[in-house]
Amino acid sequence: MKIRVFMPALMALLLMGSTNLYAVDIYVSPIGRDDNEGTKDRPLATLNHALRKVRELRRLNDPAVKSGIRIIMENGIYRLAEPVVIRPEDSGTADSPTRIIKPAGAVAVLSGGKPLKGWEKVQHALPGVQNEVKVKLWMIDIADLDDNNLEFRQLWIDGKKAIKARDRNHGEMERILSWNFPAKTCRIPLPNGKDLGNVSGMEMVIQQWWAIANLRIKSVKIQGREAELSFMEPESRVQSEHPWPAPWISAKTGNSPFYLSNAIQFLDEPGEWYADRQKGKLYYWPRQGENMQQAEAVVPYLETLVKMEGTIDHSVSYVFFEGISFQHAGWLRPSRFGHVPHQAGMYMLDAYKLKIPGTPGKKTLENQAWVGRPAAAVEVSYAHHTGFEGCSFEHHASTGLDYKRGTYNNKVNGNLFRDIGGSGILVGTFSDEATEVHLPYNPKDEREICTNESITNNLVTDVTNEDWGCVGIGAGFVRGINIANNEISNVAYSGISMGWGWTPTANAMRNNTIRANKIHHYGKYLYDVSGIYTLSAQPGSVICDNYIDSIYKAPYPHDPEHWFYLYTDEGSAHFTVRNNWTPAEKYLQNANGPGNVWIGNGPKVSDTVKLKAGIQDNYTYLLKYRNLKLFDQPVNSVESGNGNEIVIELILLVGTAQFKDLVAEICREKGVPASAIYSWKNRLLVYATIANPEPLMNQFRQRIAGAEVRLYQDLVYKFETKVHCGREPVKEWDNIILSTNLVKNKSLQKEYLRYHATQFEKWPEVASGFCNADFQQLRIFKLDRQLMLIISIPKGASLDELNPRTTLNNPRVDEWNGLMKKYQEGIPGTKPGEVWVFFDKNN
Repeated sequence: MKIRVFMPALMALLLMGSTNLYAVDIYVSPIGRDDNEGTKDRPLATLNHALRKVRELRRLNDPAVKSGIRIIMENGIYRLAEPVVIRPEDSGTADSPTRIIKPAGAVAVLSGGKPLKGWEKVQHALPGVQNEVKVKLWMIDIADLDDNNLEFRQLWIDGKKAIKARDRNHGEMERILSWNFPAKTCRIPLPNGKDLGNVSGMEMVIQQWWAIANLRIKSVKIQGREAELSFMEPESRVQSEHPWPAPWISAKTGNSPFYLSNAIQFLDEPGEWYADRQKGKLYYWPRQGENMQQAEAVVPYLETLVKMEGTIDHSVSYVFFEGISFQHAGWLRPSRFGHVPHQAGMYMLDAYKLKIPGTPGKKTLENQAWVGRPAAAVEVSYAHHTGFEGCSFEHHASTGLDYKRGTYNNKVNGNLFRDIGGSGILVGTFSDEATEVHLPYNPKDEREICTNESITNNLVTDVTNEDWGCVGIGAGFVRGINIANNEISNVAYSGISMGWGWTPTANAMRNNTIRANKIHHYGKYLYDVSGIYTLSAQPGSVICDNYIDSIYKAPYPHDPEHWFYLYTDEGSAHFTVRNNWTPAEKYLQNANGPGNVWIGNGPKVSDTVKLKAGIQDNYTYLLKYRNLKLFDQPVNSVESGNGNEIVIELILLVGTAQFKDLVAEICREKGVPASAIYSWKNRLLVYATIANPEPLMNQFRQRIAGAEVRLYQDLVYKFETKVHCGREPVKEWDNIILSTNLVKNKSLQKEYLRYHATQFEKWPEVASGFCNADFQQLRIFKLDRQLMLIISIPKGASLDELNPRTTLNNPRVDEWNGLMKKYQEGIPGTKPGEVWVFFDKNN
């Protein structure tokens, strides 16, 4: 397995620059032995044995641990045979914490995965597989991989998740014909050219409102061009008895979509796999470029890698993970019991419609449900003052990190959550299995409540990629939680969900904060969705200063318009919702309780909010782990939203003349007009609104030899005439593009950005000058030190004529311009003293 370096400079200094502060260091290495002493020269082999050594040092009150203990995990992959369990006896103190870290530059991976080696080309006939497909397949024997007949639902090849074979490809789904609730059967159209005769292990994945369900197929009855499916228990009963969310039948929007998976006859394109459990064989069709004799193939072996597990009277405390990678946790409930979620991935154990609606707390309630909680790669219960800093949670089947109950004063800061089948982060109780979901949770012992947790500066991206109804960050019955400065993108459902219970009745929740998060590219598959979503009464809670934009156009929604930027759902009460930037005021307040206050949300909120939202400066290294190729789906446009404006710069080995026509041709092929192209010396620019720039950039790299291709998408300043001048923009304008570098001094760079973040408040005369000059909009994009400035002026106007108006009777603009000079210097190729250069528009 190739292990990726995930090491911010801050963490490197933190981990190795403080050796003298710790009296005890215990070393662990993949090539160590558990009968070693745990020194650097004679390291242990497992984290479990290092924790045992810690436990003994603390049990004996060894004076050497007075300043704390570090467990230093050397570079490599630590394949776990069982979960690492951290117990109360492993706890540190405020003065003597236990820190589990790695050396600078190392990659320490705790993996629940099992590598698969020994792939062979398929030589024999495979029933249900056509010969032209068979010759593309590789296989491996999985019957003897361990003593338990290895069971798994995921496969990663060279770090990329493969697709369990399905009847329809490329994300396409078919629609059910009907659902017979009394008979617990479903009618579907027969898939073209796919035999449904062998149903062993076959599953149906069906989309229903804000959730999906995984249903194991029991039988198929063919009736002409239709098939009637029945399902295994217990999911068959729950699926047909629960009223919400249920399969929908709609002549207007189409019935619930579905696909079938996990049958060898569905294995028909690169990237798909099928495991024949009966014969102990795994089959895979490699993607282009994958060499199965060298590929790193991994399947998950464990559902949970690490458990911090205390009790209500004896918690785990002062144990911290820093810079550790958690990878390859599975989840097997859908294979054993099916999976029918109620909401946010919480699966229903029992659910049904009431014949006579109403309960003592809710007179109109028509349904009852009891839920269980999905497994997580890392689970924490009854713990305080623990934390995860600079860690990565990747390649998991279900939740990444889960603070389940009885926790307080913990920190989750500066981590990466990526390629996760369920939610990125969960915290707090979402109803006990014995408690009906609509009842308020208010335990007599308040130590049960997750309190004062901090979730900050995390990148949560490409999560919910299997259970589409999960969320980026989900909080149940919590108190005093702070969810701030996270960036959440590419999620199938909502970005942040806070609350549970659907009740305005007083409960455990209060004083929660969702602040300064950046949430974009969400709602990929499911609607009844929002960037931020809440439930139930939460006195003293605040949702403020968030930046929410770019909700996907879901391909099969139950209602194409039922998406929102902010959504306070049933029972939400006593919230303050203020100063959140959204492209439009598309919000929903459904059956809310009393006491909610909404102040100043929408596109007129200061751009300072957008600039300050999301990951803070010390953690921006995380942003390089966003996979832009995943943003390949159209987003909904609203009145004030113009999509994703970006600048692509090509730095050429020679001048631009011989490449202008080729760049224009490539742009046209990708739907970008040639008028979006600009040039200066050996540089070409493309400034356009593009949902996914990666295909265009790849074409530039492949067809223009030696070109350096740079993407500017970090928008650090934005002026708009409608927002800042109070008037409608003209219908047509021209864009003037200039570029400069910031000086190398990083303190001055930050100072420059702070000035622009607060310009509209502290230097309003600058915006007034832009209004006076009839500037339609200004954009500043930043990449490393280089800035791209786009000034939009009315079509046919001259910047030379308009620009002097910015300073007319406005000396503060002159003062501003003079102040900015110390932060800027010319890009390579400029003349001495030249700072800003103008790019010429392609004619």
